[in-house]
Amino acid sequence: MTEETQQQAQQGHFSLQRIYVKDISFESPMAINQRSPAQPSVQQDLNTQVNKIGDEHFEVVLQLTITVKQEDKVAFLVEVHQAGLFQIKGLEGPQLQHLLSTMCPNILFPYAREAIDSMATRGGFPPLMLPPINFEGVYAQAMAEAKNRATEQENAETH
Repeated sequence: MTEETQQQAQQGHFSLQRIYVKDISFESPMAINQRSPAQPSVQQDLNTQVNKIGDEHFEVVLQLTITVKQEDKVAFLVEVHQAGLFQIKGLEGPQLQHLLSTMCPNILFPYAREAIDSMATRGGFPPLMLPPINFEGVYAQAMAEAKNRATEQENAETH
């Protein structure tokens, strides 16, 4: 083995195989009503699902649901399941989980954001430019919450 091949084997291998929309939905209950000039409120729900496909392939699905309200009425709702097929070799445990929870959604997010913006404008609404998401922060928060739950459960069992 050459030195470069050995380094790749030690570091692991990561590659994007495909990006695709798995599911998309748009609902516009206020489509025929006059829209108010008031600033709409935007609620964003985020979820990530990972499916192992074979030994080296993982499907990561970034699920985004955006609900836009004007004066407490839903103007429109967009749900996008943006998916990607990733090949990952040489990583296991926490390293693999971190990669699947941060880097993969980071790659998928711009595609999901574009799909949401496109659906909003096709529905007759102004463009909806979602701000970037810090997936590292989301992952760190989820890990901290899981650790706290485990500590609380452990304390409850010992008392």
